[in-house]
Amino acid sequence: MAKRKVAYRKRSQNRFSMFLVTLVVVMIMIVVAVKSVELRQKLDTYTDKENQLNSQLETERERTEEIEEYRTYTQTKRYVEEVAKDKLGLVYEGEILFKEE
Repeated sequence: MAKRKVAYRKRSQNRFSMFLVTLVVVMIMIVVAVKSVELRQKLDTYTDKENQLNSQLETERERTEEIEEYRTYTQTKRYVEEVAKDKLGLVYEGEILFKEE
């Protein structure tokens, strides 16, 4: 009879231990799932930000090209002539200007 009580007590303790281990494993799985969702949201946010910054970078590259083209244009004789005619009112010798009334 004493052996039965000991065996019953061990079985009861064994079930309780398994319940605790299962509970701990389930809690760990829940924590991992929650953190996984949070990390996925952060990843989505960072991906959106990366796309936005890449778009901004491309816009700035285009702007840089336009500025470089303008810099090259301002160093030409044609640009100097246009500025002299438009802003300073200068003309070539023998050139006739017609002004609208």
